[in-house]
Amino acid sequence: MGATIRDVARDAGVSVATVSRLINRTGRVRDDTARRVQAAIDRLGFRPNAIGRTLSTARTRTLGVVIPSLSNPVFAEAVAGITTEAKAQGYTLMFTSTEYASAEEQPLVGALLDYQVEGLILTVADAADSPVLDRLDHDAVPYVLIYNQPTERGRPTVTVDNVTAGREVAGMLVDLGHERLAMVSGRLAASDRARARRDGFVAEATARGLPPPRVLEVDFVDLDADAALAPLIADRATAPTALFCSNDLLAISVIGALGRLGLGVPGDVSVIGFDGIAVGAQLHPTLATVTQPSREMGRVATTRLLARLAGEEAAAATLLPHGLRLGESAGPAAKPCPAAPQTPFHHNGRSAS
Repeated sequence: MGATIRDVARDAGVSVATVSRLINRTGRVRDDTARRVQAAIDRLGFRPNAIGRTLSTARTRTLGVVIPSLSNPVFAEAVAGITTEAKAQGYTLMFTSTEYASAEEQPLVGALLDYQVEGLILTVADAADSPVLDRLDHDAVPYVLIYNQPTERGRPTVTVDNVTAGREVAGMLVDLGHERLAMVSGRLAASDRARARRDGFVAEATARGLPPPRVLEVDFVDLDADAALAPLIADRATAPTALFCSNDLLAISVIGALGRLGLGVPGDVSVIGFDGIAVGAQLHPTLATVTQPSREMGRVATTRLLARLAGEEAAAATLLPHGLRLGESAGPAAKPCPAAPQTPFHHNGRSAS
């Protein structure tokens, strides 16, 4: 791939933003600094990518947004936050969806760059191992991630602490008396967020002295919850009494599937989701879930991106607080006697991080 803009910045002893301002002529750079940067460019043989340079110099006042799904309300909330902040700053949006297919990330981002968006807000499958982010870094294209997990590479992201949230779910279920836990997740390869939630959930369960919870992977898009759950609950003596789902849409599908399979929620099985989408509070039973401030995440990501466009160095990660909405779908573990009445776990409406 050759030398990158980060290599130039390191060699010249300056920030990536400084190198970007010089090669794209988007800001003033002191003469002595410019000479050091140019010397590093010549020494390393760095050649700025033409598309990246056009992107940086064009003033279209348009931002690109790439999200995993248009059908999940959690992403709609984030887009609403992005839209509000972008509009307030005089920017418009172009957005697209990968439908959780990592192979679609590069062509979709390339299409947005062809329209000369000035920067990108995106969610990728894996921020730690992402060819499309490698390309954006190489070409000095400004971007900010949303929902993706912080990485050792320091890529800018706005998210919540998914590992801690997963631990809190396991701890709450253990406190309710559950000893047989499991997780139903979308494909882990398609979501570093789901992997982080799993890691926290499994770690806390084992720390509380339970065996590692089984993790059942299902397709985010082509979901058949009935077929996926049937083997998991076939033996009621060993089946889990509580399920943690990697997102709320999945949790809602799981509750429906359990009912069709003859099990009650939470009397037979407790279910907890993740996201805090509004429809979860309108269900019966109401959905217990981890809430994340998606609209605020979108707004903050937009302010971070606009700061990058103004030449500021990006903060590596911004973690916003999450909460726990304890709805009726999570209750105490069933008593040994099958005839014992079950009392749904109600909550007073407050959320706690």
